[in-house]
Amino acid sequence: MPRKLPALTPDTAPFWQGGARGELLIHHCTGCQRFFHPPAPVCPRCGSLDVAPRAVSGRARVLTFTVNHQAWSSELTQPYVVAIVGLDEQDDLRLLTNIVGCNPAQVAIGMPVRVTFEPQEDVWIPLFERAA
Repeated sequence: MPRKLPALTPDTAPFWQGGARGELLIHHCTGCQRFFHPPAPVCPRCGSLDVAPRAVSGRARVLTFTVNHQAWSSELTQPYVVAIVGLDEQDDLRLLTNIVGCNPAQVAIGMPVRVTFEPQEDVWIPLFERAA
């Protein structure tokens, strides 16, 4: 499905382009040893400037979701799932994403998922699919 693509900045580019190497890159603070998203030049928890993108496993669980049946544009011809997933690396590390590759009726809270990437122009959009 066509998407509005994000503006790339030095802070956000690793997140949006890590998929080219199959990596989900999330900002990590060396000061407090915490991951955080969205990416920023300063840790939102401790204020440290010692932050950088770090690869995570890409494993997560569905925390909540909705199935959108509204065709907001002519390109959207089928229902799709919008979800918040919790990444395995840290309890409060969450991403807003789409669940793909399965029937929307099969998506459930707690379902294990893994990252997959959808390349569009110069970004690789991190989406999630049911984990094997």
